[in-house]
Amino acid sequence: MTEFNTIDDLDVNGKTVLVRADLNVPMQDGKVSDTTRIDRLAPTLTELAKKGAKVVVLSHFGRPKNGPDAKNSLRNVLDALSAAVGQTVAFGEDCVGDKAKAAIDGVQPGAIVLLENTRFHAEEEKNDPAFAKRIAELGDLYVNDAFSAAHRAHASTEGVAQHLPAAAGRLMQAELEALTKALEKPERPVAAVVGGAKISTKLDLLGNLVKKVDMLALGGGMANTFLYAQGVDVGASLCEKDMADQARAIMETAKAANCELLLPKDFIVAKEFKAGAAHRAVPADGIGADEMALDVGPATVEFLGLKLQGAKTVVWNGPLGAFEIQPFDAGTNAVAGLVAERTSEGGLLSVAGGGDTVSALAHAGVEEKFTYISAAGGAFLEWLEGKDLPGVAALKKK
Repeated sequence: MTEFNTIDDLDVNGKTVLVRADLNVPMQDGKVSDTTRIDRLAPTLTELAKKGAKVVVLSHFGRPKNGPDAKNSLRNVLDALSAAVGQTVAFGEDCVGDKAKAAIDGVQPGAIVLLENTRFHAEEEKNDPAFAKRIAELGDLYVNDAFSAAHRAHASTEGVAQHLPAAAGRLMQAELEALTKALEKPERPVAAVVGGAKISTKLDLLGNLVKKVDMLALGGGMANTFLYAQGVDVGASLCEKDMADQARAIMETAKAANCELLLPKDFIVAKEFKAGAAHRAVPADGIGADEMALDVGPATVEFLGLKLQGAKTVVWNGPLGAFEIQPFDAGTNAVAGLVAERTSEGGLLSVAGGGDTVSALAHAGVEEKFTYISAAGGAFLEWLEGKDLPGVAALKKK
């Protein structure tokens, strides 16, 4: 982490530290239904508190339209946050101004204060400089621990860092270290496994990856588009036929960059998309006119297993099939299991994230066995696309 400031570069004792978190967590019946983001944030907050800082937490929550409303209040996550950090977290009724100042002034060093939803102010998403300055006036130091929001140039993710000494929190640090090891300074050979429905949503991602990795394995609906571009009849499978030229262009880029493109050798096909549907395994060029490819087949699993055996680094984004319903989860489960096994043996660095990836790997039972799984969606994908993330750039050492 020589390129970025971290908590280790800050003297926080007796200081008020503003921490940008991502507490945009799922809710059900008024309660937090998945505490993953809160649990991952807690170590940064407790470390700063133990070092004698007043810890002031900033976050967005939901998509409020016209100012404050009860549904989008961060008060909804207060109990879950208090439980995660092991102390009662105070609450500020606003994220700027007198109400925020009063909440901060009302606690001692070592305490944690959660301020109200930054998006209750329209200036937040506009990255309004005056609004960013008002937030900055609340603290002495700024820590960004919200990698999942780092692709947005908002007042609380990028603007505040222009006014205060800024550093990455422990979660942000872990994300940056994992991604740097996986793509910026990887141990080779590097393999990328990319699945999902469409190549149209991942053109930038694929275009960047083929220049950085040694092998690119494709699955899901996007693999059908690549096969179609090679003249293979994919029957009734999901396929973006109008993207065939783009697929061929990516294949040419991969060839020029000495990146080996790994397409499925076979598929599990069915005539209807439902759990337990009658299905069969067929070669990639053996899909019937009324059949859909819904998962990679056993020959593909074996093929990818052999290829990945030689890899030192694996980056994973997206499922290889319709993993949500059985039996079309088998391919993703099997390949994920192979990556997890090699990771556990110590021979592989495996980093995954984005979209349905976390759900797919949790479904496969390997969520804890990869080196690192990012909870960030859009930010993880934009990093893989080679784009600069405003919230990350603001943390670089000057």
